[in-house]
Amino acid sequence: MKNAQRTKKQGTDELQRGVLERLATVFKLLSEPTRLAILHELRNRSQSVGELVATLGTSQANVSKQLRILFDHSILGRKQSGNQVFYEILEPGVFGLCAEVCRLLNRRAENNGHIQYDI
Repeated sequence: MKNAQRTKKQGTDELQRGVLERLATVFKLLSEPTRLAILHELRNRSQSVGELVATLGTSQANVSKQLRILFDHSILGRKQSGNQVFYEILEPGVFGLCAEVCRLLNRRAENNGHIQYDI
């Protein structure tokens, strides 16, 4: 019986580890400021790479790289229109995560008299 319990616990630990790794992947996706800026810009409407480059003031190569990462992880979708590709949010739940982190930062800021965070 002890062996069966140990095997069950190992299976549960492995499952938990898998969940934690997937969770860490999402946090890694949101840990890059340009990716967060892209998400913020796409929150209300889809945009092309060129529009994002102009708004964010960074290189096309950097914007394209970050868009690809977000697209590969199904956070963004894309649609072709003529020669342009427009990106859109597929997973709006990321904004709930961002809002929760802002609330955490704001609680800390209140104690230290710092600026308020909002996204």
